[in-house]
Amino acid sequence: MSNDREIIINRAVQEIEEEMTVNLGIGMPTMIADKIPASKHVFLHSENGMLGIGPYPISGEEDPDLINAGKETVTAKTGASFFDNAESFAMIRGGHIDLAILGGMEVSEKGDLANWMIPGKMVKGMGGAMDIVQGAQKVVIIMNHVNKHGESKIRTACELPLTGEKVVDRLITDMAVFDFTEKGMVLTEILEGYDLASIQEKTEATFTVDEKLLEKEGSFSW
Repeated sequence: MSNDREIIINRAVQEIEEEMTVNLGIGMPTMIADKIPASKHVFLHSENGMLGIGPYPISGEEDPDLINAGKETVTAKTGASFFDNAESFAMIRGGHIDLAILGGMEVSEKGDLANWMIPGKMVKGMGGAMDIVQGAQKVVIIMNHVNKHGESKIRTACELPLTGEKVVDRLITDMAVFDFTEKGMVLTEILEGYDLASIQEKTEATFTVDEKLLEKEGSFSW
């Protein structure tokens, strides 16, 4: 795992609280399962019909019948349950998911999310993301701050097709953490090694800075 991914995942796992029902999106979010302390009692949900996902299996002990939404083999905790796809989405649409942690391609300053397709590239379908961002009680997006060309992925307005409008509650990148409030996009944390100037340089979107962050002079350690 690259260092920036490790940073993002270590910060994202802090969002998970005791007794939460949590949906982890495909890709980087699925790696969070291995970071949740064994002492923390949480319920990991997958839209393909599983509640009670555990860490990734040890090599050689994979069960092909136990997979997450990303078609990766997983383990099941004691007491895990299995159900059909319709039941899984009824949980999502019924507001029974406390927290969803999803990956992102772009996030706008209004909290819009684009994460399901890039025009011109083949995709299998929209997946469950459009339902999840509308049904989950809290939506946290994790992604790199800039793309492979060094361009900001946090934009004034998303250019890619939207997954949902004004659905992001918190954004965690390898550089910073932003919250989306009635006052707009607010910078709340800065990764150690960066400062406000570097965040502003790498962020296309307009944002304000939380007062507590200003008092701490941007010095944080995750």
